[in-house]
Amino acid sequence: MDTCILLKDKIAHFKGQKGSDGKYTVSLIEGDGIGPEISQSVKDIYSAANVPIKWEPIDVGPIIKDGQTAIPDDAVTSIEKNFVALKGPLATPVGKGHRSLNLTLRKTFNLFANVRPCKSIAGYKTAYDNVDTVLIRENTEGEYSGIEHVVVDGVVQSIKLITKEASERVLRYAFQYAQDIKKPKVRVVHKATIMKMSDGLFLSTARDVAKGFPQIEFDAELLDNACLKVTTDPAPYADKVLVMPNLYGDILSDMCAGLIGGLGLTPSGNIGDECSIFEAVHGSAPDIAGKGLANPTALLLSSIMMLRHMGLNAEADKIETAIFKTLADGKARTGDLGGKAKTHEYTQAIIENLG
Repeated sequence: MDTCILLKDKIAHFKGQKGSDGKYTVSLIEGDGIGPEISQSVKDIYSAANVPIKWEPIDVGPIIKDGQTAIPDDAVTSIEKNFVALKGPLATPVGKGHRSLNLTLRKTFNLFANVRPCKSIAGYKTAYDNVDTVLIRENTEGEYSGIEHVVVDGVVQSIKLITKEASERVLRYAFQYAQDIKKPKVRVVHKATIMKMSDGLFLSTARDVAKGFPQIEFDAELLDNACLKVTTDPAPYADKVLVMPNLYGDILSDMCAGLIGGLGLTPSGNIGDECSIFEAVHGSAPDIAGKGLANPTALLLSSIMMLRHMGLNAEADKIETAIFKTLADGKARTGDLGGKAKTHEYTQAIIENLG
């Protein structure tokens, strides 16, 4: 029997359809600060590469609904209709009672898995070579469930929530993702030696899910061990997808981004059962906004993840090759990568490398 998952059995497969013009519609959240500049870079490159999508710009400026931070109804309708969105960096308003916009988006669309590939960029030297791993983080519960209360004055209790349902969903997606990108191993990162019930449930669920994917090798590693080993020698992690509860993934994914040069080179996708949002995870950098200094690489690489999620693999490969060629050439790098190119000059260099 073929062990490949049929499309109808896949978790979170893209459900969008081409319009009468032969194009998919993608919701675009340009974001704050440098967001509009790096979003323009993506739009220009996609236009030059003849990618069959059209953009639907939306505003996710927060509103208060029933006492909670919420996304405007028009934005929710757009993303639900298109099933996919690309998002630039967002700054949450300070002092207005708003919670994180990123967290609000995850809650609104039940984006249960955060996918963060970390891969070395040829020609851009860091302390580590040949980094090529993928981290998948459970995105809805754990320590970020928001269940906290004061026990007595000076004592606060914060609840770590782990459910079998949410664990099984993200674990199944991790095995499916490993199969799709042809990585032979899935490793759970945990602290079940200490949190025997919560992490223990995540780990035992992983063992059960692994039985349904006999072609993928499964093992597990303690969080502290993983942090030590991946920063000592990341090479042994190149054949693995690492999957873990929320807080561990938040920390470990940023740490692995540091191995390849930082968040400016790191793509990210937030995956939901119905809708998925792909984003640059760096800040909005208001200090350089409008100066043409922004590096659009993270948003570009996130958009390539989006294209592959949509099944537009040829277009994704074409743009990714042009990006990596431009970075390897080193002639048109932005300032954060040691170059002097403006955002539009870097963008034009990628367009010229599209072939």
